[in-house]
Amino acid sequence: MRSARGLAAVALLVAAVCVGLGLWQVRRLGERRAHNAAMAVRREAPPIVLRGRLALDRVRYRSVRVTGVLDYARQRTWPGRTVDGVPGVAILTPVRLEDGTAVFVDRGWVPSPDARHVELERTRERDTVSLDGLALPAPRARGDVDPAALRDSLPYPIAPYVVQWLPRGAAFSDSPLPVRRWPAPALDDGPHLSYAIQWFAFAAIALGGMAAWLRQAGASRRP
Repeated sequence: MRSARGLAAVALLVAAVCVGLGLWQVRRLGERRAHNAAMAVRREAPPIVLRGRLALDRVRYRSVRVTGVLDYARQRTWPGRTVDGVPGVAILTPVRLEDGTAVFVDRGWVPSPDARHVELERTRERDTVSLDGLALPAPRARGDVDPAALRDSLPYPIAPYVVQWLPRGAAFSDSPLPVRRWPAPALDDGPHLSYAIQWFAFAAIALGGMAAWLRQAGASRRP
């Protein structure tokens, strides 16, 4: 009898923890959907024409239009970027604007066997561009592509964000080594719903297993 009570207590505790984690994932799903709805509104707004170092809060996740000259001499690579399981790097190139400021533009992805090195000269395309993109927070964990970490080494003021060059019409650049434009980040539900279902399933398994064991134990004690 004591062992049955102990097992029931453990099963109830496990089920309660799993239900709590499932409800947490449901809350995360609601937060993500609200965030996605807000981001969709910002994306659908008319594009902002970049002039000067606009504050990140003003342009974050907004469609922007960038016109200027690509500074290939100071471009950077973001290593370790994979597409469909293929290793590669992202190419980030400053675009000098008419007012003398600049913004890093993520021109896209190229394959690289070691996910680090690539012939940058072969990724060069036209010098002057007018592109549509998406303003995104800079990857702070990567100092080699973080404008805040690079501003002292650049001869012009640099925006505190990165513009992702969106594929308007052509998915690849016309450079000798084609640069694959990144699609806009997906505004989906992510894994939260599947995680919630898994946690609720674990709770049901714990309770169902406890009930089955108690029935079996009760049957074995009958004469």
